[in-house]
Amino acid sequence: MAELKPGRIVEWHRLSPTLSLFRVVGAHEGHFPSYQAGQYIALRRDDCLLTRKVKDGEQIRFVPDLDDQGKQKRGPVTHSYSISSAPYETEEGNYLEFYVVLEMGRDGVLGRFTESLFRGVESHENDRLAYVERIVGDFTLAKRAAGFEHVLMVGTGTGLAPFVSMVKQLHRDTQRGQRPEARYTLLHANRTHGELAYHRDLLEIEKAASFDFVYVSSVSRPVARDLADPEIGTGRANNLLRQVFDLPARDLGATAPTFPRERPVEMLRKRIDPSRSVCLTCGNPNAMADIAWIAGQTGMKFEKEDW
Repeated sequence: MAELKPGRIVEWHRLSPTLSLFRVVGAHEGHFPSYQAGQYIALRRDDCLLTRKVKDGEQIRFVPDLDDQGKQKRGPVTHSYSISSAPYETEEGNYLEFYVVLEMGRDGVLGRFTESLFRGVESHENDRLAYVERIVGDFTLAKRAAGFEHVLMVGTGTGLAPFVSMVKQLHRDTQRGQRPEARYTLLHANRTHGELAYHRDLLEIEKAASFDFVYVSSVSRPVARDLADPEIGTGRANNLLRQVFDLPARDLGATAPTFPRERPVEMLRKRIDPSRSVCLTCGNPNAMADIAWIAGQTGMKFEKEDW
């Protein structure tokens, strides 16, 4: 069994009240295991608010686990997260980076791990954790995208994490003379501009043109500055993908899908040949299910991150 190692959180960067980027370093400057872009690691916190599972008819929900005095219990919780840092960054800087959301159930119960994670970290009062000294998963380009001429990556919310790791590593490898034969397109949607993690980094990688890469970003709650920005579209990722293939939008009450003016839908239609493409997706389960349906309608190979 893999060993638990002590670590601490550094460089916590809050993008919004419910979204953050942060890095983990080993408490004793130990080195992390080597890994491939797209893999994940388990993190552990010892002061999490505990919940218990209850069945309400056919529905399963989680409620606070209370002690004899009616106070919610705290204890250890382990949770796995995709790594957003590229392997070369971890090798050189000896850190792992993550892009996470403060989870909340339909009944308002906060996610056990992320409630602890978002509480007191910025003041360094609660920056300790542990990690399992093993990085695993097969959501990698070598496993899921081998042999395809075009790789379409669709990330919703923090589902961007494995893809930004892949793109940064591809950029680095190309600079070292290992240019990939395939072309890559990344579509990422989040609620607001501030929540588009790595936005500037990805634009710079696209501009560098070290390999064939196009980055399309979108926000589902646009404001005036977003509508004026030629590098940002509007709407949810699955609806943007539907537009590429002339399929009707889903959830008609949602923001109308529009592509960034500098990356019009016509560019994507020319770029994506379903018969030669694989679609990798990670993020919101409902969005991933719809993207799977879109892939089925077009004959495109579909792969999702699913632990």
